[in-house]
Amino acid sequence: MPENLGIDAYSPKEIAEHVESIGVAKARLPLLTMAALGVVAGGFIGLGAMYFTLITSDPNLGFALSRLLGGLTFSLGLILVVVAGAELFTGNNLLVMAWTSRKITTAELFRNWVVVFFANLAGAMGLALIVVLSNHAEMNGGAVGVQIVKIAAAKASLPFQEALFKGVLCNVLVCMAVWMVLAGHSVTDKVLAVIFPISAFVAAGFEHSVANMYFIPLGILLKDYVSVPASVNIADLNWLGFAHNLIPVTIGNIIGGSGLVALVYYVIYRRGAGESR
Repeated sequence: MPENLGIDAYSPKEIAEHVESIGVAKARLPLLTMAALGVVAGGFIGLGAMYFTLITSDPNLGFALSRLLGGLTFSLGLILVVVAGAELFTGNNLLVMAWTSRKITTAELFRNWVVVFFANLAGAMGLALIVVLSNHAEMNGGAVGVQIVKIAAAKASLPFQEALFKGVLCNVLVCMAVWMVLAGHSVTDKVLAVIFPISAFVAAGFEHSVANMYFIPLGILLKDYVSVPASVNIADLNWLGFAHNLIPVTIGNIIGGSGLVALVYYVIYRRGAGESR
């Protein structure tokens, strides 16, 4: 039997076994439950993004402090997902471990991904609409609204290759956060496991598909009502620009989470184990 890292933590091999068994359970959730949990996750990530925007709208923080505090506050989203319970597309890229072990079928894998992806989209965009109606953008003399549009415009104008690779790097860190969450037992363990990888990807400016389901639609809804500096190019901030960002970022997230985390740990810890359905 694998040994624990300590009294309060599972070993990496035990985590791999846990990821595999959780993947089976997630893939076989009832459709309504899966969809509802996906909507909730989209809203949770949006709340983290809203917190990030609020903090980074302060021009007096300076670059490094702004990125650090923004990353820490954005961590709220994944903390809510893993502690309160929700289905997040990027984290569910780890289901590839159960699929590679032949514990779930290809149809079950893609059923989960498709349902959760579009449920996350509904939750994130729904929150964006509520944020608009709440006049949240008027905070700090309108600086919050300006920051929202600046963030969204920058994302919508990213070149395909840059968005793709930023998506890869992002979901390596997100899936490692989810992986480490499964090492601990307490809420404190889970929160600490989330904070460092998530704050790192946010501070580094990597791209998260579900976060962008909040950021870019919110920017589109606000762009005609916010006075942004002339240096901010909002030409690509439209629904086509949203798709132009979301497609490569989603592909990159899948490569990073499924390929560079799930498949790597499958080869290390689960190859040859449980090969029969």
